[in-house]
Amino acid sequence: MVTEGTEKPTIIFTYGTLKRGFSNHVLLQDMIAAGDASFLGVYQTVDRLPLVCGPYRVPFLINFPGSGEHVHGELYAVSARGLIRMDELEGITRGHYERLPIKIRPDEDEESGKTMEVEAYYAHRNYAEALWKRNEEKGFRCYTEKEAKGYVKRKDRPQHLTFLEQIGIFISSNPNSCCCNKNLPVPSPPLPVNVVNH
Repeated sequence: MVTEGTEKPTIIFTYGTLKRGFSNHVLLQDMIAAGDASFLGVYQTVDRLPLVCGPYRVPFLINFPGSGEHVHGELYAVSARGLIRMDELEGITRGHYERLPIKIRPDEDEESGKTMEVEAYYAHRNYAEALWKRNEEKGFRCYTEKEAKGYVKRKDRPQHLTFLEQIGIFISSNPNSCCCNKNLPVPSPPLPVNVVNH
């Protein structure tokens, strides 16, 4: 249970590697043990949203309501101290993800109309459209072991590239890619596509 004073916890919807059974859930386990987070249940988005994979099978939720599927995930109450740790993991200050409102409902409760607004980490708007197009505008409902197959942990990725550079290479590796990735940094000199393991 979140126990830090009388502060109101931030409620976070997780849909990818922070979920139970995935590689970054260790962060939430540590936060739960420290009293900085608590599990609230399994939920889904009210709106259809694109959930796609980027480089290294990293999952991204894209803030394009009406596209994609009703995404399934887990809900956590997080203290201010825990939120700092989650924001760091998600690269908020580095332009990897942005934490924005999202409407959700209990996973098995589509008919009751019981919804709530919480927050989730979305793909940053600077590359979201290009990432959606790179995935041929197809997403999935739930990040499962099937979607995660081939996921590469941060420590095992090329360390000479920033994550934004890795995203840019991933997006540009598709010959049908649009020009929507103009806001992403380009490594100098440009790296050949085969530098990264797709």
